[in-house]
Amino acid sequence: MHRLHARLAALARPATGFVSQPEPKTIGSFARGRQLVAGNFLFAGFLIEGKKASIWDLPVPDPRFEEEVHGCAWLDDLAAVADAPARQRAQDWVFDWIRRYRWGGGPGWTPDLTGRRLIRWINHAILLLNGRSRAESDAYFRCLGQQTIFLARRWRKAAPGLPRFEALTGLIYAGLALTGMERHVGPAAAALAIECEREIDAEGGIPTRNPEELLEVFTLLTWAASALADAGRSPQPAHLDAIDRIAPTLRALRHADGGLARFHGGGRGLEGRLDQALATAGGRAVTAHGLAMGYARLAAGRTTIIVDAAPPPKGRASANAHASTLAMELTSGRRPVVVNCGSGASFGPDWRRAGRATPSHSTLCIHGFSSSRLGTAGVLPTSAKGEFTDTPDQVWAQPEDDSAGHRLMTGHNGYAATHGLTHVRQLMLSIDGRALAGEDTLGAMTVADRRRFETIMERTRHQGVPFALRFHLHPDVDCALDLGGTAVSLALKSGEIWIFRHDGVADLALEPSVYLESGRLKPRATKQIVLSSMVLDYACQLGWTLAKAQDTPSAIRDTLRDDDPVPK
Repeated sequence: MHRLHARLAALARPATGFVSQPEPKTIGSFARGRQLVAGNFLFAGFLIEGKKASIWDLPVPDPRFEEEVHGCAWLDDLAAVADAPARQRAQDWVFDWIRRYRWGGGPGWTPDLTGRRLIRWINHAILLLNGRSRAESDAYFRCLGQQTIFLARRWRKAAPGLPRFEALTGLIYAGLALTGMERHVGPAAAALAIECEREIDAEGGIPTRNPEELLEVFTLLTWAASALADAGRSPQPAHLDAIDRIAPTLRALRHADGGLARFHGGGRGLEGRLDQALATAGGRAVTAHGLAMGYARLAAGRTTIIVDAAPPPKGRASANAHASTLAMELTSGRRPVVVNCGSGASFGPDWRRAGRATPSHSTLCIHGFSSSRLGTAGVLPTSAKGEFTDTPDQVWAQPEDDSAGHRLMTGHNGYAATHGLTHVRQLMLSIDGRALAGEDTLGAMTVADRRRFETIMERTRHQGVPFALRFHLHPDVDCALDLGGTAVSLALKSGEIWIFRHDGVADLALEPSVYLESGRLKPRATKQIVLSSMVLDYACQLGWTLAKAQDTPSAIRDTLRDDDPVPK
């Protein structure tokens, strides 16, 4: 039906030009743009080399690769370079798309990809039309009008959430920019307001609990609001209210280095995207207090800690969710220290499956089990795709502040059904941000839980329940066992030294880990601190600290980028 409507839209009256000259609002990567010009195509984790190949002639290793190509977000990267070869590539590929696919062919005729593509084509119109003939310009506007009409007819078929926000924002953007398309703006703006009320909750969160996806939704809403305001139209109150609700939540989910917390399939976010979106939104720079989209934030001095303190999404929203309950990330200044492994979606189904499991997060995990599962009988997720059906039904968090620092008491019963055990985590961040003290307890809390635990003990001949407390480290952290194997020293590129210690109840080890970062060809090797122990009674408690070494100054000038030359 998408292709049929695309063909029908091609027969409608086309757009003939712009109502007003558009200005680019999207941020691209100069490095990625240079790679595209050189013929290195990296999409969805796959690298294909073709120095003289058209982007539409590339072999397709994965459907996500094809979707990224047809979404045309790569135009942002070519525009960041903006020299003659980059402009030539952008023009050749866009006009080649028009020749090949304008009659409804190819996989790009979906509402979300069409919305994404329209925004880029309009944003970079000057780059695309510079030096082209009148016939090519007419074909460009004709195709823009066709895609706009297609969106007006098919946006309802986009999946709720980010895909529908992309479709509606693209429709508003095109309706305001193109001659003869103004009639689509009013209905699209009204539909966008309805989606804001439906998909964005009172605290500014979305069902998937993915911070990077929330940033993308926020960016689209600010673009749509800005476009409407520039055209002399007022965005609907529900639209503006959604922007006001999301902004404090995003600030709470941002680490000291400016990157977003990496939870539930999300990454750090494109560099500069969050700052640009917050600046465009305007308003007071307020940070949400308490829980923000189910995350707790502790911040003091140069240190930020973000903890997943709510159940993972269920149903449709959990397709990319992770079993990360009570996982934490810690950043000191510009340097991430403790992280989660991240989403492995761009590295294939095996890495995607591994990234979703609890052992890939900085939290406590019973050996062989995740705190959330794809089925009540399952253990670790057994499929790269799937929705969580067995999640903790009790997750609580109690943040407190006093003169000594910032405290968080949180817990979940994700292991109650399998082992009769509940995980309770206490964190205490000092008022100056130099020391974090933690205590993790795995125990049977109720009579029913104790009965379940006793059954497990009898089944294992009282050998106990093995578990591990994991702290995955960022690849840039240089770590080593210290003090005769009783501590771990962590050296950051800023010059800071952090020391990890524990109370001696568990066995301490440094083990291999990975950092799954989109935009790279392979996972990055790193290390993880692991405290291993056994639950032999109704409870087992592990105490630990992560603190700056005494000779580490409180203020360090850490201004050089990693790729800057070292001053002589």
